[in-house]
Amino acid sequence: MIAVLKLARPHQYIKNGFVLLGPLFAHQWDLATLSQALVAFLAFCFMASAVYVLNDIMDIESDRAHPVKCRRPLPSGAISINTAKLLMTSLLAGSLLLSLLVSSWVSLFVASYFVINIFYSLHLKRVVILDVFLISAGFMLRILAGTVGLGIEPSTWLLLCGLMITLFLGFAKRRAELLMLEVNEEAKNGLTRRVLDDYNPAMLEQFIAVTAACTIIAYALYTVSPKTVAIHGSENLIFTLPFVVYGIFRYLFLLHRHSKGNDTAKDLAQDRHLLVTVAAWVGVTLWLLT
Repeated sequence: MIAVLKLARPHQYIKNGFVLLGPLFAHQWDLATLSQALVAFLAFCFMASAVYVLNDIMDIESDRAHPVKCRRPLPSGAISINTAKLLMTSLLAGSLLLSLLVSSWVSLFVASYFVINIFYSLHLKRVVILDVFLISAGFMLRILAGTVGLGIEPSTWLLLCGLMITLFLGFAKRRAELLMLEVNEEAKNGLTRRVLDDYNPAMLEQFIAVTAACTIIAYALYTVSPKTVAIHGSENLIFTLPFVVYGIFRYLFLLHRHSKGNDTAKDLAQDRHLLVTVAAWVGVTLWLLT
């Protein structure tokens, strides 16, 4: 059971919180909408685990040569490939069934997430820059499931902010992988991501700087846009901006000073500063919007 949980990676479910942004910022907090949002969240949790199992099946040989990933259930032999395939099929079916309970749009977004990840695993993860955009696309599908999938019109500024923050995290992950290669000769000589050959530190630092700045600007403009003020009846959402800025700066600090960035969910769970920042952002946002 422990090996199965490691394979499914439930700690990554925090990423599916993007599904809940729609009801939060659309100020639609009625029981029916929140219930549908929760089911959509669970559908993406099941699908995310199915995708992780798929990736581990397809990457089993390269993971065996990786200094960290070699300890995962499949490359270590703790779980057989047949068992992993059965688990993936069950998770996939459960996800689609849950999504159908919400709407056909949510089913479409969930299915698209799986299809994108198939192409990503087969080849596109080796295409420089596009690989990160595809990761970002997965998060955008979550946001769309929590807006269009629930009958909520998405804010263009919120979509732009979601795109920028996920691109930022994606390029930060690639930078973290390069930093690991710089200090780990075993990883450098092993079968690591081939796309890393096309990245270099200077280029990634520029991508990270641009996406971080765009995230801050997009979020700031969203909080003061006339549509946002009209929906919430308040101009005070701008006071949540310092939490966003601090969170991004803290993440960059962890990336460069503590070799973090490989696993965003784990970094969030293990760093008290990030935990307090996210909790404070959620708390202050809810306080300002109520």
